[in-house]
Amino acid sequence: METIENVELAYLNAEDYQALKDLMDAAYAGMNSLHWKKEEIEKLVSLFPEGQVILKVNGELAGCALSVLQDDSITEKNHSYSDVTGNDTFKTHKKDGDLLYGIDVFISPKYRGLRLARRLYDFRKELCEQLNLKGIAFGARMPKYHLYAKELSPLQYLEKVKAKEIEDPVLNFQFNNDFHVKKILKNYLEGDTESLDHAVLMEWNNVYYEKPSAGPGSQTRVIRVGLVQWQMRPYSDLDELMSQAEFFLDSISGYHSDFALFPEFFNAPLMAAYNEIKESEAIRKLAGYTEEIVNRFSQLAVSYNINIITGSMPEIVNDKLRNVGYLCHRDGRLDRFEKIHVTPDEERVWGMEGGDILRSFDTDCGKIGILICYDVEFPELSRILAEEGMDILFVPFLTDTQNGYSRVRNTAQARAIENECYVVIAGSVGNLPKVSNMDIQFAQSMVFTPCDFAFPSTGIKAEATPNAEMILVVDLDINLLRELNEFGSVRNLKDRRLDLYRLTKLKA
Repeated sequence: METIENVELAYLNAEDYQALKDLMDAAYAGMNSLHWKKEEIEKLVSLFPEGQVILKVNGELAGCALSVLQDDSITEKNHSYSDVTGNDTFKTHKKDGDLLYGIDVFISPKYRGLRLARRLYDFRKELCEQLNLKGIAFGARMPKYHLYAKELSPLQYLEKVKAKEIEDPVLNFQFNNDFHVKKILKNYLEGDTESLDHAVLMEWNNVYYEKPSAGPGSQTRVIRVGLVQWQMRPYSDLDELMSQAEFFLDSISGYHSDFALFPEFFNAPLMAAYNEIKESEAIRKLAGYTEEIVNRFSQLAVSYNINIITGSMPEIVNDKLRNVGYLCHRDGRLDRFEKIHVTPDEERVWGMEGGDILRSFDTDCGKIGILICYDVEFPELSRILAEEGMDILFVPFLTDTQNGYSRVRNTAQARAIENECYVVIAGSVGNLPKVSNMDIQFAQSMVFTPCDFAFPSTGIKAEATPNAEMILVVDLDINLLRELNEFGSVRNLKDRRLDLYRLTKLKA
């Protein structure tokens, strides 16, 4: 498969029809009767434009999801696909309906296996929350039922699928995406010979649904972050190390996290192969892996639909050794960041130099900042990022002793208070007896908050077990930061005396 450089979610336009038809030809090979006609797509887009979405991979149409609005009461009665679509006229679409009814989802065979369908379903869930709908419903096909119809009723077939005794790709996917069974629908989709015209009415309930009222309301913005407290251990090669990284990503994305944070120099175990040469040469050998690691993380970000902060790695830039990291967006974009202040040990043992890139990053979850370890001990850096609108500061770190860890921990907590933001830190634990200058590690990954009534009184949202390999998954409510900015007991950003002092970034 070609390298994925960009994944884009966009609304469907009538002008996309020819590409859509090509996609349907590939997705519904041998089932031409299921193809949508151009005039049908044009009608659907005109009636409910926000309900029709496409996915593009490297600019190529790769997936599509179509839907209409219905009254929630439709799930209480038997109905057919034609009842929902009005025989493909969509006259049954209810502008004021309180239920999103999915009428189609399809993915190009070329891009299956990348969890792209999950992105389309996640879009539908977000749309439900935005429109304050009760939930999602659709008739799910039973593509393997015809193989068991002589011995099993549709209900018995469904029970065996739920019990994992039968592998049904459609139903298993729905179960894995938090949909539950409402009922079996008979004579649902005429011509579906695999399902013998049966379907399973699936539902997803919007827990944020509020009964409409005349009063004002606000929408909660909650960002879920996953921290990897990485165990340093020997790895035979890069494949084994990245297999462990993917294991953590699989776990974190399984909780629908928006971000995954790895520690500084998490790939240091690969230096064991070069332990017989000088430390300054070994770290440069490690830099040879960086490009491949970044490429793999970028593909994993797309595949697992999660923004990955890669921790940091050595990289040679114009013959200079830098400590750098990458933000791998889940849409395929890449952003790079550098450690501005290298430690005396990094400079003395490895010959590493400080970078000169300091900027915040726009993500699909708002604006974030990233500082590597020692950099968080310099308050000017995070204040500049806060002035750029940063809501969450991520800090990948590596500390060998508890003294070093305490410096990172305490200054990180101070950054959360003074910049009215969340600060997320993740480090490595364990030891590497066969890697010089990387013998021991001490870490306790944590999430810090400002200290005010809407937050924990200690300013600690969550904390990992010290020196134990684990993940930490935490929800961060951005609305609480907005309230703090305006109505906090103290307002560190608003109350600055800009008539007396200012902070200036000299390099853009």
